[in-house]
Amino acid sequence: MIRIWAKVMKDDKIVKSIVYEDFSTFEVDDFFDYLSNICHKLDLATPILLAKHVYHYVAFKNTSFSQADFTEDIFFDNLVLEDASNF
Repeated sequence: MIRIWAKVMKDDKIVKSIVYEDFSTFEVDDFFDYLSNICHKLDLATPILLAKHVYHYVAFKNTSFSQADFTEDIFFDNLVLEDASNF
């Protein structure tokens, strides 16, 4: 089971958050689909997914996206994805 805690951060405070759940097993190749579904639920544009984002999520159980990762202006500082499967 996949559980990802997605946090929209502004000035080091959580503005919005959700816990995304999927009953399949985690697959690195499907990470963009997880990200896209999370952004849809948060009503955000989907950022550009780079290899560094996937690496950080797999290696450190979290990753973040800043303004540089979005093609349009955002109202927040960071979108943080954190592995919540052990919560």
